[in-house]
Amino acid sequence: MFVIVFKYLLPKGYRGITVFPFIFLLRKEDRQNKVLLNHEKIHIRQQLELLIVPFFIWYGIAFLIRLIQYKNWKKAYRNISFEREAYANEKDLDYLKKRPFLCYLKYIKFRK
Repeated sequence: MFVIVFKYLLPKGYRGITVFPFIFLLRKEDRQNKVLLNHEKIHIRQQLELLIVPFFIWYGIAFLIRLIQYKNWKKAYRNISFEREAYANEKDLDYLKKRPFLCYLKYIKFRK
């Protein structure tokens, strides 16, 4: 895993984005933000489990489905199963040590 500060790659409103094996951060001081880094490390694990390319295909399709469902960009993003898992566990810095394989599946939500 490589952490790179590169503000021009991140969409407006985002502080970090992960594309295995890189974590791109908006600000230099975010390198010290353990919660943000843990959130992004959860995405690294998810990407590895799905062999990277299928992760991004699933992520994109899930986002589009949620966008149609919620008609709101932020709500759609926050309700993707990958994001739901990462946000729910980002403060638990030991989460990845005990995280079950394919755990994001339990965060799939079928209703509003």
